[in-house]
Order: sequence, then C-alpha cells, then structure tokens
Amino acid sequence: MSKNELSFKDGYELLKKNAALLESQEEPDIDNLMKIVEESMYAYKACKLRVDAVQQALNETFKE
Repeated sequence: MSKNELSFKDGYELLKKNAALLESQEEPDIDNLMKIVEESMYAYKACKLRVDAVQQALNETFKE
C-alpha cells in the first residue's frame, strides 16, 4: 500500500463521518458539498479495492 492510499479502516471511518454529517444537517452546506462528495468517493474506492482484493484472495484460497 502506498503512502497516499487510505486503509480500509480509515476509509470506512471517513465514510461514516461524512454520512453522519450529511444526515445531521438541517440545511445542506452547498459550499462544502463537493469536498465531502470527493472525499467520500476517494474513501469508497479505497475500501472497494481492499474488499475486492480480499475477495479474490479468498476465492483463490478456497477454489480447490
């Protein structure tokens, strides 16, 4: 994992934090919405890559 990659745990925490932030807003914070969405997409992609890698490893391990 490179220095710039997000770990699954950190990505998941960021997604939870951003979801809670968006859910708690009575009025949308349009000024920060793009930043939140971009952060969330980066975190989602990092988590998905890790889940996919684990799934592939498990499939290879148990395909016998």
